[in-house]
Amino acid sequence: MPILNDRWIRKMSEEHGMIEPFESGQVREGVISYGVSSYGYDIRVAPEFKVFTNVYSVVVDPKNFDPRSFVDVNEQTCVIPPNSFALARTLEYFRIPRNVLVVCVGKSTYARCGIIVNVTPLEPTWEGHLTLEISNTTPLPAKIYGGEGIAQLLFFQGNEEPDVAYADRKGKYQNQKGVTLPRM
Repeated sequence: MPILNDRWIRKMSEEHGMIEPFESGQVREGVISYGVSSYGYDIRVAPEFKVFTNVYSVVVDPKNFDPRSFVDVNEQTCVIPPNSFALARTLEYFRIPRNVLVVCVGKSTYARCGIIVNVTPLEPTWEGHLTLEISNTTPLPAKIYGGEGIAQLLFFQGNEEPDVAYADRKGKYQNQKGVTLPRM
């Protein structure tokens, strides 16, 4: 399964709307970088966060998720408490081609500060804003910057298209907008 390069990412985004909005170069001046890299795309986090809270002492249950588990933060920066967690979304909207699998991995700038973005796939034909899971593994508060780079996407082209892709099976996170909570 070959990894796809910057030329392919530019072409698919500019001609087919694979990534919108799309940054055709690497933006780095005064921000945590985002945009096209050699073999990937550095995505931005939107200034829209859901930070875990213990105010209501609810149980975190993926089969019956209680939205009171979070406090909404709609600011340019978000502070994640020590040893805690937040959900966010990308600024970018994605349309993944049928013969491509995308893997989202954290950026080293945040990882070196103990902030981990969950590794997650974007499956063939998936479309939407990517919901990001951001963990602060440190005993200190950690700051996240909205509108700046948060993770990198790596694009892999399959040797052939899958028989059944994400849209075909009507995946539960298809066409998601905003920060999307767990669904059953």
